[in-house]
Amino acid sequence: MRKIISIVCFVVLSLCVAQATEFRYLVFTNASGTNTALLVTNLTMTVNGSQLDITNADGTMHFALTDLAAMQFSEDGQTLPEGIENVLNADKPMQVFSIGGTFLGTFDNLLQAATQLPQGMYVMVQNGKSQKLTVR
Repeated sequence: MRKIISIVCFVVLSLCVAQATEFRYLVFTNASGTNTALLVTNLTMTVNGSQLDITNADGTMHFALTDLAAMQFSEDGQTLPEGIENVLNADKPMQVFSIGGTFLGTFDNLLQAATQLPQGMYVMVQNGKSQKLTVR
């Protein structure tokens, strides 16, 4: 059983190392939402009690494990957005399409579209911008 666990840990660790070689940064996000981007060059991570010690070509940083909210690889040191930004004005007319691209009509506003469309997923378009709509 220990041999299987060791093999699984080795495979997971190998995948993490392979992942790190494709990106230049590892970005850590703390509980308050602050990001710290570290180059992955010569990167090592060690858990020391309740602390995560990260060493790279630039030096060593320490993070309290209880304060870490997330970490992700990044090409440019920036994190990916947490959610979808609303790009449309809900009070203005919009065109609605099925996920397959079929035009379903123009609606005066988001409320009208959401109440008149059956349950499903749609693409709303307004002023050259698009956004997904799920009607439940």
